[in-house]
Amino acid sequence: MPQLINYGKEMLRISPKGIEYSINAGRSWMPRYSSSSCGAFIDFLPYGKELIAITSKGVYYSINSGRSWVPRYINSSCGDFRTLADGGKELLAHTSKGLYYSINSGRSWVKRS
Repeated sequence: MPQLINYGKEMLRISPKGIEYSINAGRSWMPRYSSSSCGAFIDFLPYGKELIAITSKGVYYSINSGRSWVPRYINSSCGDFRTLADGGKELLAHTSKGLYYSINSGRSWVKRS
């Protein structure tokens, strides 16, 4: 099952083709973003006024409902990102090297001990 979130009046999901959206409660889906420049999308979530996504290339963000994505963190020191969660005042990420947190919307990450 692809990653799926409610975002405003739309539903967004990660598909093998990129990001898709639905305006009719998931009865039909339309492409929103299909470029391979970000790599493969793994997980995403709304965070403040942004969408934050982890991809096979790092952490990306969007300020226009996923129509375009900008790199935020593409360093490999944390390992491969696997999941992303909103921890309230911090972002949490499970990676191949453990649990990391970010207090600046994913610009930098610290390993949780």
